[in-house]
Amino acid sequence: MSTILLLFCSNVFMTFAWYGHLKYGHAWPLWKAILVSWAIALLEYCLAVPANRLGYAQFSGFQLKFIQEVVTLIVFIVFALTFLKERLAWNYLVAFAFLGAAAFFAFAFKAPAPAA
Repeated sequence: MSTILLLFCSNVFMTFAWYGHLKYGHAWPLWKAILVSWAIALLEYCLAVPANRLGYAQFSGFQLKFIQEVVTLIVFIVFALTFLKERLAWNYLVAFAFLGAAAFFAFAFKAPAPAA
């Protein structure tokens, strides 16, 4: 559970690092947006690296990546709706459902053992 919580927290930082300047940073020169994004992303890495280290004891690398992608989409949906004030269209919901199905298949069956 700590892995997923850390991934959620890291994704909040990363989403703001990647997309936060779209709302408030239009007047900034590109170099400033990059530096601010890097500073925020550093905090994301401080959470994501431990999350993956802890999670690798419980999940495979592939499963960690699927968890990361699902968490990223959940965080981004909330961000886009609340911060960017974008609308959620039906085709986005269908695409998210397919990604959810992909995550289901990643966890529904026993993963093969790692190579020796």
